[in-house]
Amino acid sequence: MGEPLYKLNDAHAIEVSKQYCRQTGIDPDEPPRFNQKYCPAELAAKLVKYGEYIEVIHFFIGKFLSSISGSPITITVTDDQGYMLEFAGDPTIIKTVKQLGIEEGVRFNKDAGTNSIDLCLTYGRPFQLIGTEHYHTILHRLACYSTCFRSEDGRVMGTISLMTELDFAHPHLLALLCTMADSVERELLLRRQNTQLQMLNQFLLDTNFYGVVITNGLGNILEMNERCRSMLHLDGQTDYAGTSVFNIDLIGSYFKRAIKRHEESIGVELNLAVKDEEHCYMLDVLPVYDNDRSIVRVVGTIRDITEMKKTEEILRNTEKLVFAGQLAVGIAHEIRNPLTTVKGMLQLLGKDNCLRHYNLIMSELERMNMIVGEFLILGKPQAVQFREERCFPILQEVLNLFEIQAALNFININCDVDADLPVRCDRNQIKQVFMNIVKNAIEALPHAGNIRILLEARGTFQLIRIADDGVGMNEQVLQRIGEPFHTTKPEGNGLGMMIVKKIIDAHHGRLEIASEPGRGTTVDIYLPASNP
Repeated sequence: MGEPLYKLNDAHAIEVSKQYCRQTGIDPDEPPRFNQKYCPAELAAKLVKYGEYIEVIHFFIGKFLSSISGSPITITVTDDQGYMLEFAGDPTIIKTVKQLGIEEGVRFNKDAGTNSIDLCLTYGRPFQLIGTEHYHTILHRLACYSTCFRSEDGRVMGTISLMTELDFAHPHLLALLCTMADSVERELLLRRQNTQLQMLNQFLLDTNFYGVVITNGLGNILEMNERCRSMLHLDGQTDYAGTSVFNIDLIGSYFKRAIKRHEESIGVELNLAVKDEEHCYMLDVLPVYDNDRSIVRVVGTIRDITEMKKTEEILRNTEKLVFAGQLAVGIAHEIRNPLTTVKGMLQLLGKDNCLRHYNLIMSELERMNMIVGEFLILGKPQAVQFREERCFPILQEVLNLFEIQAALNFININCDVDADLPVRCDRNQIKQVFMNIVKNAIEALPHAGNIRILLEARGTFQLIRIADDGVGMNEQVLQRIGEPFHTTKPEGNGLGMMIVKKIIDAHHGRLEIASEPGRGTTVDIYLPASNP
């Protein structure tokens, strides 16, 4: 087998450099000449710029030199242009190379002869020059090794070089030098990350707007700011560092969920009653992972949204007043028609004392009762209880209610469950949504037909699709769905779909309806899954 490719490439690069030296008339029997050098002010400025790099490099150089104590080795550091910044190592060699004009501030480029620093910077890879591979004769008794060190974005920032006597040359020295450069880069990256994390932690902990709790992967509190203690009404004199966050009743369960089940909790509303005063908070709890997907930190932030809730309540009440006015006008109009009919029938009965119009009168009164009933459902405050539920059992209850009606109308209902994810919902409200939509689908099939129901996962949502092949609706009707008293049914009032939309909005879901006259209607209900 021949020489390794990298060896051949290095040999070619060295020969190209020597050829340049010969063509430019550099005398190999004279010491190297350095035509470029930093002035004292420029060198001082560079040392400030490279201060952190040099500090870290010195740390690893010290460990390296202590492991090979007594060996004649010198290590140097240059910037990205090859200007010498630092020497460290064997005093004898440092003294010798300084006698050759190699000192802080001089630049190692191709005009300084064939050298490992220039080759390393030119080709962007480690280089070594052993003995006669140097161009200048006076350097033939030395072995030199150079490698680059880089910034976190991959830019070459400079070189670390090792120089020793020829008798101490060894192939492993270049590998050791490369390992040192890798260690320097990792340490610098870690320092910057730690600095950024410390700044972020300090910002979070010092804020007056958020309560902040930071725990380790076991739930033991590492940091808790004063704002958090104040909001949770904890003892301000107690040092909670090292104690378990699980013992804090209001938030402990959410941290346990993050640690035990790797679940985030975002936008959780918490209520705390203190001295007959209700406080409302919003909690976010996020686990922080290392590269092995192990939890190293859990960060919780708490915001006081009590005032925001009060403002929302005022706005809701204002909206209710406006809406109540609109409903009042609509109800007055809707009830006036059957009242006129009832009045006429009663007048007629007063004259001929006949009850042949009894059914018509009762029908009109029933219609008025239904309108008023829907109105009361819409306006009456409901006790909402959000729990983790699955939609299919609720849907089954609804389908059981309509089973006989569907059979009598020769309607086939097909239900396909691909995924039934848990959702946080009020069971009764979601049941009301399903009842309204299934009822609409059945009424859209007066002369038999099919209803297809599908449950499946769509990203972080549970999809419930209810589709029929009934009469369908045109675009104008679709755009007005949900408006009070807008309906295509002879006996309808338009409040049902309005209630459906309000319930879906309250559950942070969405409703999508597609329809085409003569081809049917498809209603898609999206509810956020609590564990997608």
